[in-house]
Amino acid sequence: MHPHDQTIFALSSGRLPSAIALVRLSGPHAGPALQMLAGKMPALRVATRALLRDSHGEPIDDAVVLWFPSPASATGEDVAELHVHGSRAVLATLFTVLSGMPGLRPAEPGEFTRRAFESGKIDLTEAEGLDDLIHADTDRQRRQALRQLKGLLGDKARSWREQIIEAAALIEAGIDFSDEGDVPAELMAPALSRVEQLLQEIEAVLAAEGRAERLRDGLTVVIAGPPNAGKSTLMNQLARREVAIVSPHAGTTRDLIEVQLDLDGYPVTVIDTAGIRETDDPVEQEGVRRARDRAAHADLVFWLSEHDRTEVERQGDTPVWLVRTKRDLEGAEESIEPGPIASRAFGISARSGAGMAVLLDALVGFARDFFGSTEGGLITRERQRQSLRQAADALRQSLGAVDRGEELVAEELRIAALALGRLLGRVDVEDLLDLIFREFCIGK
Repeated sequence: MHPHDQTIFALSSGRLPSAIALVRLSGPHAGPALQMLAGKMPALRVATRALLRDSHGEPIDDAVVLWFPSPASATGEDVAELHVHGSRAVLATLFTVLSGMPGLRPAEPGEFTRRAFESGKIDLTEAEGLDDLIHADTDRQRRQALRQLKGLLGDKARSWREQIIEAAALIEAGIDFSDEGDVPAELMAPALSRVEQLLQEIEAVLAAEGRAERLRDGLTVVIAGPPNAGKSTLMNQLARREVAIVSPHAGTTRDLIEVQLDLDGYPVTVIDTAGIRETDDPVEQEGVRRARDRAAHADLVFWLSEHDRTEVERQGDTPVWLVRTKRDLEGAEESIEPGPIASRAFGISARSGAGMAVLLDALVGFARDFFGSTEGGLITRERQRQSLRQAADALRQSLGAVDRGEELVAEELRIAALALGRLLGRVDVEDLLDLIFREFCIGK
């Protein structure tokens, strides 16, 4: 049985218990299932109150139901929505009834979105945007995901692909009409001009650094330094809750402690690490090793110390900020020099909050510069970047193959169109043939 011959159902709302729970059905048996449960079919796309009953007529719940027949639905299939009370007992009974109906089964992860993709409702970039939107933690992540969901990259990729196919069709036609003398040159020139323009557009998108991709994962900041420098206290201040144990004894933190923050819409992961020092304790040695490794792979390191003159460890190419802690114990506000390794220096008291506003403002500024202007960023995943890079490489190869024959140019353009097809999840070799026969009426 083909998967689309089956009707799937799933809870599409949040964790139970809840005030309302949304159950969606998609597939050819969604209509009969809704008819059996509600006793009648509601008007199209109109929320209708109905008492849901099982096959024996026993009531399940007083619900609101909606009916979206194919193709005007989220998945392109027949879709029914059941808005029931979000108790575990109601959902358990409803799922038992649905599972007993012929042709119905629980949905697999992401299957509703996959059916929407396979029905042509969304392309692959929009599906990725939907996934990013669901998992967005900050406002900037939300805005970026919404741009992707609205199809900004997909629309451009579709336009690029259509123009590549048109250029390839011109060259293919030139090959077919090569016995007519000057026709191939007349067709080749506009095709190559279009290819050059497309290559410039794609390269412009690729030229932007992968900041939009990084916005999905967030900025990583590691708090490092010697033991008992106030790392865990700073961690708790940043998180505004007790996430790390604070103790006057050195070496309290043995492992990595992570917390996710939303700083002015930028997602930031702050990691508290074990105090870096020489030790004979094997557990603490492992904590120090992990601390050094995590700091070397971070985007920014806060190196904490109680002393103005301290040894700051270089963390590869990762920028380091020197953070002089426990300023409340001295009441001193003198300036602190960054030193040869640290690029910036701050004086704070994590316990009293002195200097924290300045440090946070600097961190927000760092995040702003790090992510850059993501409002214009189109690429949010490495998969998308790879497909665009493959398309650009093929376009460049096509321009370089002009002297070696039209067939090689056409082949490189075909490769570029396939790369953009993979980006969209739409790879159809018939597109080129359809356009050639339709537009050029080659009757041979």
